[in-house]
Amino acid sequence: MSIPNVITLIRILLVPVIVWAIASNEMEIAFAVFVIAGISDAVDGFLAKRFNMASELGAMLDPLADKALLVSIYVALGIWGAVPRWIVILVVSRDIMIVGAVIVSWVLGRPVPMKPLMVSKLNTVAQVTFAAVVLAALAFGFAWEPYDLILMGIVAVLTLLSVSLYLVEWTRHMGTGERGH
Repeated sequence: MSIPNVITLIRILLVPVIVWAIASNEMEIAFAVFVIAGISDAVDGFLAKRFNMASELGAMLDPLADKALLVSIYVALGIWGAVPRWIVILVVSRDIMIVGAVIVSWVLGRPVPMKPLMVSKLNTVAQVTFAAVVLAALAFGFAWEPYDLILMGIVAVLTLLSVSLYLVEWTRHMGTGERGH
């Protein structure tokens, strides 16, 4: 168990703390723990690359931690009423579709190479930024209209673009070299 993997596991353990804080209307705590989770993501990635501590386990845990964090925060903020439900459904559905496609490809013996697309990286940045700003606005009581709508629109467009490109890649991957089914 490497240091980056331990940090990633800690980030996973922070998810219920953030959800509890949102559900308890402790937005300052939710924001602070979210910032800590974000810093830990940067630190574990830096350590893994800089000190050659990357591992197969880490390659699976890190995106799992990211998904758990973002999906949980979006669902909690949606239930709390801080973000529209349609954006929650869009963000969560994208991740479910991608994970489902990966599982199907593995079950069928055609595992998809796990390499994030650039649009997916931009999507993650937009989703994290939107969640962070919503939490900050709730924690510190500032209004940020119309920028909330602009950022939410960017999240929606990048989420749709990302899932569309993944679907195209997955369909192409699954359609090549079919083995008589």
